[in-house]
Amino acid sequence: MFIGEYTHTLDPKNRISLPAKFRKDLGRSVVITRGLDHCLFVYSKKEWAKEAESRAFHAGGNAAGRGLARLFLAGAMEVDVDSAGRVLIADHLRAYAGLSSKAIIAGVASRIEIWDEGAWKTYTASIERDADALAESLTA
Repeated sequence: MFIGEYTHTLDPKNRISLPAKFRKDLGRSVVITRGLDHCLFVYSKKEWAKEAESRAFHAGGNAAGRGLARLFLAGAMEVDVDSAGRVLIADHLRAYAGLSSKAIIAGVASRIEIWDEGAWKTYTASIERDADALAESLTA
């Protein structure tokens, strides 16, 4: 399970180093795709197989299922983790997430997320402010 948040820098070649704590569970090759809230989702190949199968199942259904399948599947890229633990972020994925030079890598259970540092600060401030109400809405 991936947990924690780390600040990393994108280099001039659009590569970012994955946290050492995550590398073993991710493996030598990962899948990076558009995520929700304009971040990137990063999956191990094993976890990606489960996610892709779930999205493919809904790809022929209603408009919401088709849309999410397209969001997650069409832009996905399988990339190798180099010997320094870096992955290449494709231009279309960097643009989608609005990544600048500093990024946050967050562990979120079975995946990791890559966020632009400013977007992460804005998002977490909002979630922290509304956490009690969000928790209440989940139990209602």
